[in-house]
Amino acid sequence: MIVAASTACFFDLSFEEAVERIADLEYASLEIAIHENENHLKPSDVVERFDHAVLTCNSVRRLNVTGYSLRFNTTGEEFFEQFTKCCQLAKATKVVCLTVDSGEHGTPFNEEVERFKRLTSIAQQHGVCVGMRSQHGHLSGDVDQVSVICSHVKGVGLSLDPSQYIFGTDRPGNYDKLLPYVQNVYLRDSTAKEIQVRVGQGVVDFGKLVTQLQQLKYQRALVVEISPLPDVDHYGEMRKMRLLLESLII
Repeated sequence: MIVAASTACFFDLSFEEAVERIADLEYASLEIAIHENENHLKPSDVVERFDHAVLTCNSVRRLNVTGYSLRFNTTGEEFFEQFTKCCQLAKATKVVCLTVDSGEHGTPFNEEVERFKRLTSIAQQHGVCVGMRSQHGHLSGDVDQVSVICSHVKGVGLSLDPSQYIFGTDRPGNYDKLLPYVQNVYLRDSTAKEIQVRVGQGVVDFGKLVTQLQQLKYQRALVVEISPLPDVDHYGEMRKMRLLLESLII
């Protein structure tokens, strides 16, 4: 397994500063967040300035890029056009794992299945894979619906975020049956009332999760995704999580 940090941890900085900060915190790997509503690289940038996007994604010093987290503001054919261009970016930069949001609650289930079928078809044409991100308030926040989608859509995996099955519920969801579908993992500590708390003050069982993934021979990334919080040492939290995860995968 690879311990990485998401550039989304530092959306308050420029992309170049985010990469530098991750390197300073002694992470050897990172995931690049390509989110339309943030101030780093955007899917629309990938479409409009593809060569510049390739240069940007390759300008990460000597850090290994484990994947791209994609977040779009478009629908219909424009959404698929942007996704296709991001697949081309992944192929050009030798990145395999792409993470995509699932539909919000209320999205017709069959529509979501068809959407992910098309996404995986496009991805496979470019030699990359698609992971559906676990999200509270989305279809992927329901363990049973995720299981059905992953079992019925050949090629789609899960970008597991355990916090999404803990936050907002009095009874944390048991996501064990989803572990065989995992192709990416996002980590922070959480409680039922707070999506992010200081490392060690939440209820995420990192040791159990790592052990389960090791039993399944999971060899991809554990991506730290910790946002800055008021009155919290953000860099200290990032460093603490890296050290914790590295101690667990030895």
